[in-house]
Amino acid sequence: MKKTSLAVALPALLLSGLMLSGCGIFRSHKAWDTAKQESPLEIPPGMDTPSASEALVIPPPGANQPTANGATAATQGTAATITDGFIVSDDVATAYQRVGQVLDAGDIGQVTARDPAAHSYTVTVMAGAEGASKRGFFGRLFHRNGEGETSRATAQQVSVTVTASGRHGSEIRAQGSAPAVAKTIDGLKSKLGA
Repeated sequence: MKKTSLAVALPALLLSGLMLSGCGIFRSHKAWDTAKQESPLEIPPGMDTPSASEALVIPPPGANQPTANGATAATQGTAATITDGFIVSDDVATAYQRVGQVLDAGDIGQVTARDPAAHSYTVTVMAGAEGASKRGFFGRLFHRNGEGETSRATAQQVSVTVTASGRHGSEIRAQGSAPAVAKTIDGLKSKLGA
């Protein structure tokens, strides 16, 4: 009986040793031995990383002007007041009149003052408070009565001015709190077709 167990154990031991060695007997080392190291990739001239020295330069006030194809936003003074605008192809008088017609309709807000000499309007707009946060899914699920909601609309003042931009265009700009300016500019753009 001892011969049978030894006859079974010896081949099993040899087979397990062969398997543990990773079957190195069957591998070819010729490709590994003949491998050469290639030279590293080179960056063509003029294609290297651009200068980042001006990445953190703060532009001067008023440097953010709207372009002919869209509005740009710029912070003015404090973080609570922003200016946003867009350009239309009408002259100043026509653009001022069209803006007045849109604002008088009352869809955007209520006109509280107008200055034809300065081509400006003061509008009271109902917009969400700045920095308002909306509840997440579980907050809405477990607090159905709306307690703690901070996204309620409040009356906010926006100043809308129309100025000349180029030869045959006018610039319409709104200044005030971010939510009110966004609502005003979006409403004017949609109504004026800009």
